[in-house]
Amino acid sequence: MNDTSAVKQALRRQQIETPSWAYGNSGTRFKVFAQRGVPRTPQEKIDDAAQVHRFTGVAPIVAVHIPWDKVDDYAALAAHAKERGVRIGAVNTNVFQDDDYMLGSVTNPDPAVRRKALGHLLEAVDIMDMTGSRDLKLWFSDGTNYPGQDDIRARQDRMAEALAAVYERLGDDQRFLLEYKLFEPAFYMTDVPDWGASYAHCIKLGPKAQVVVDTGHHAPGTNIEFIVAFLLREGKLGGFDFNSRFYADDDLMVGSADPFQLFRIMYEVVRGGGYPLPGQTADAGVAFMLDQCHNIEPKIQGQIRSVMNVQEATAKALLVDRDALSAAQSSGDVLEANAVFMDAYNTDVRPLLAELREEMGLAPDPVAAYKASGYYERIAEERKDGQAAGWGA
Repeated sequence: MNDTSAVKQALRRQQIETPSWAYGNSGTRFKVFAQRGVPRTPQEKIDDAAQVHRFTGVAPIVAVHIPWDKVDDYAALAAHAKERGVRIGAVNTNVFQDDDYMLGSVTNPDPAVRRKALGHLLEAVDIMDMTGSRDLKLWFSDGTNYPGQDDIRARQDRMAEALAAVYERLGDDQRFLLEYKLFEPAFYMTDVPDWGASYAHCIKLGPKAQVVVDTGHHAPGTNIEFIVAFLLREGKLGGFDFNSRFYADDDLMVGSADPFQLFRIMYEVVRGGGYPLPGQTADAGVAFMLDQCHNIEPKIQGQIRSVMNVQEATAKALLVDRDALSAAQSSGDVLEANAVFMDAYNTDVRPLLAELREEMGLAPDPVAAYKASGYYERIAEERKDGQAAGWGA
C-alpha cells in the first residue's frame, strides 16, 4: 500500500486493547515493586487506561481479570468505562491462584476441583453478559511436573469436557479465546502447550472458539508469523497477547526485544485479512490485546509506548508494496522479494504517525503530552492512601 493517505485511513481504524492488570504493581517472579499513584480499584485502573486512549486515540478497550477486578456491580463498571471514553473488552479468568489448583483446575484429577474451576469460567460468561464483552480469555496453568504424575490423555478429555461446557454457555455474539503456553508453572507437561493443541480443541468445538497467540509463549526460534498466517487462513486467529521476550515469558513491552518480529507478524495479519483496511466493512475479528507487566517503568507511559510500538509495526506492514512483492515472489526473485519487504521495515514511519495524530486532534508525541498533562502527579497525590492493586489484588 503505497498511498500514505490510505495507510493513515487504515491506521485510524486500529483498536488496541490494554490490560487492567498492567496498571497495578508487578515485578519479577521474586519481588513485586511498588510505585506511586498505582490504582486501588478496578475503576481507577479504567481511569488510567482511559489516559492511554486519550493520548493515542487507538486504545478504547480495557481487558479485565476476574477476580482481580471483581466488583459488586459489573454493569456499573461498564458504565464507568463508558463515561471515561473506553469500554470493557475481554474478560480474563483465573484458575491458577487458589490452593485447590495445585494439581490443575479443569484437568485436576479431583472432580470437586474441576467443578469449582468450571463454575468460575461460567461466572465469567455471566460477567460478559453484564459488561457487553465479546471475548472470554482462557488460560490454564494446568499440567504436570513429573512423568507419570497423571494420565496425559485423561487430562485432555477433562479439558475438552470443560471447554465444551463453556462453549455451550456462550451467547451468539460471544466467543472464547484459548491461550497456550509452552511451560510454567507446569514444567514436564502443560495441558495446552502450543498453538496446535489450542487449535485442535477450538476446531472441534466450532466458530465461537478461537486461538489467541501470546507472543511470549513459544520455544526459542519459533516462527510466530507462520502460526499467525496458518490460523488466519483457517479462520481461527481470535487475537493476540502482545508482549516481548528475551528468554521465556518475560512479559516485556511489545516490540522492545524484536521489533522486526512484530513487523513480520503484523504483515501476516494485514496479508491474511485480519486487519480492517479501507473499503472493508468488517475484519476477521482479531483482537489486538496487550499482555505485559511494567516492573520498573511507569505504568501508563509503558502502555502508551507499547501502543505506539504496535502502531509503528502496523504502519510498516501497511507500507509493504504488495504488488511488487507478489511479482518478485512469482518470478522467483529471492533478493528482490526480500528487498521489497525490508524497504517497508526500514521506513521511518514516526513522521507519518505524528502527522496522523495531529489530524486526529492529538499531540504528535503521546508520551510527551501525557508527561506534560500532570495526570501522574495528581494520581500520585490522590492515591496515597488505601491498598494499591497488584499481583493477586
